[in-house]
Amino acid sequence: MNTDSDKIISDRLTRLESDFSSLRDGYLIVNKRYAETLQTMKGLTENALECALRSAAAAEKAAMACKSATVAAMASASAQLVEATSAAAEAAGQAALAASEAAAAASAAAAAAASAAAAQAEEMAVQASAEAAHATVRATSAAAEAAKMANRASDVAKSLAK
Repeated sequence: MNTDSDKIISDRLTRLESDFSSLRDGYLIVNKRYAETLQTMKGLTENALECALRSAAAAEKAAMACKSATVAAMASASAQLVEATSAAAEAAGQAALAASEAAAAASAAAAAAASAAAAQAEEMAVQASAEAAHATVRATSAAAEAAKMANRASDVAKSLAK
């Protein structure tokens, strides 16, 4: 009976060793996939941040273009230059629209960075998310300024058309 008991114990130990080995292999696979996913999420976070920053810069440049078009519209405000004034006002409106689109892109990028930060729960991702949110604020501010200037340019063009 001792031999049967030893055999049962030996079989169980072999099975436990096999199960343990399978668990270890599974852990290594999951850990490798997790590390790869983290690297991918870091890359996505960096790309989302770059998108937000570039969108904010684009919105600010569009706002500057809108300001220039508004200045041109007001400077050309004479009866002979009504067509140029209207064109400048239209350019200001298009620049304001571009600024709004850039602000929307910055907002989407900030949301992506925030999602990545939530998934990663790492300091770098949280910082990137905060920077992307700041870029969205910059882009939105530039878009609002561009819209104000476009409205001003449009008012100048309308007053000349009368």
